Amino acid sequence: MIVKRNKPAFIRQGWDRYLRLGKTVKKKRKWRAARGGDSKQRLRERGKPTRPTIGWGANKETFGMVKGMNVVRVENLAQFANAKKGDGIIIASVGRKKKIELIKKANEMGFKILNRYRENKDATK
Repeated sequence: MIVKRNKPAFIRQGWDRYLRLGKTVKKKRKWRAARGGDSKQRLRERGKPTRPTIGWGANKETFGMVKGMNVVRVENLAQFANAKKGDGIIIASVGRKKKIELIKKANEMGFKILNRYRENKDATK
């Protein structure tokens, strides 16, 4: 069961002005606290982007989930035993050759790989 979390995107003040803050590249829009003396966002004025506060934390049911799935970190074939059906896999700290083996094993067992950003040509053979 995938549980979605209703949370706004906390974006930095001035992100829409500068390329280096993510005007065109969404990945660069990281939260940094507003520190200006007259900053409307720092003063929490209406109509300005919200700031992260304690109340925005995740519920117990969704805490630690990625894309609504429980996460298992995998570095070798033996660690697939820790994963249950419906869990997401994160392949971490391995080289290309071992990563190809882990992707093949995950596809066989029917796990979803959460950190696959591009299709690896060798793994699909």
